[in-house]
Amino acid sequence: MRATVKDVAARAGVSPKTVSNVVTGAVKVSAETRARVEEAVAALSYVPNLSARGLRNGRTGAIALAFPDLTTPYSAEMSHWFVEVAHERGWSVQLEQTGMRPERERELLLRGKEHLVDGLVLNPVSLDESAIVGAESLPPVVVIGEVEQSLVDQVRVDSVAAARDMTTHLIALGHRRIAVLGSSGDGFDSATARARTLGWQQAHEAAGLPVDPALRWSCRSWSPEAGAAAVRERLAADGPPDALFCFTDSLAIGAVHALWAAGLRAPDDVSVAGFDDIADGRFTLPPLTTVRLDKRLFAERTLELLAARIADRDRPPELAIIPHEIVRRESTAAVRAS
Repeated sequence: MRATVKDVAARAGVSPKTVSNVVTGAVKVSAETRARVEEAVAALSYVPNLSARGLRNGRTGAIALAFPDLTTPYSAEMSHWFVEVAHERGWSVQLEQTGMRPERERELLLRGKEHLVDGLVLNPVSLDESAIVGAESLPPVVVIGEVEQSLVDQVRVDSVAAARDMTTHLIALGHRRIAVLGSSGDGFDSATARARTLGWQQAHEAAGLPVDPALRWSCRSWSPEAGAAAVRERLAADGPPDALFCFTDSLAIGAVHALWAAGLRAPDDVSVAGFDDIADGRFTLPPLTTVRLDKRLFAERTLELLAARIADRDRPPELAIIPHEIVRRESTAAVRAS
């Protein structure tokens, strides 16, 4: 016979409601209680009846998660943690790619309004083009990323502070001509690019250094290919900077390759730093100095806010900032005395 929630509760020594809380993730329980319930679930091969649960509470047990570009290592690592944390809550995840197109966001919002998913996590590139602006009503939504808005719950890293910290680190190493790669321009613009450019600028101003617009390097996208192409073009036009702060590790990987092709080495000729601490960056030659954020914590906080929004549509929007740290590796080094 198929095990029931009551069977699991009896084996774990808890109430059926506690079993439900563990399975759905609706309410946090202690690690000890969760372990007992999960052991009972495994021992009894218990499978929740999601369709019956959905009929009772009007929910599907599914959420949608959308990134602009699923081909990037950052999106892949973040998606991994969102799926893991959602599974712990008893949710399934529908993974989507918006391609930086507002109409795809509108399709996802409609899916939420029609109760095909219980909530959505969106990563809009620009608020001006996001479908959440001007919508008459919104399903439960949490925005991730740096767009400045107060319409819905949001989770992000303080990109201004993180970029300021990284630039300050490069200045402390003795670098003075510090270029940024990934700034707005060349047909590309995003709230994140603007925030990280501002942090770079603030660090220069705080150190009493001039801000040279020529060191704001743009590229068509935040891919290794686009990063390498932009670096090749700038090297040919202006020569190498002292240091290069790339707005993603993927851009930094492309930059290191372009420098190598031009006969330059990091950090001997140009210090190179990235952002995101993707796994690939730890295994480049040299390993990348970068800005690290706790991706699991990012997913946990996002889904906590989404669960709260699903439970209470009228609560005021909340903003959660995920801490960052500078991880120093071999791609950056102090300026050598001449």
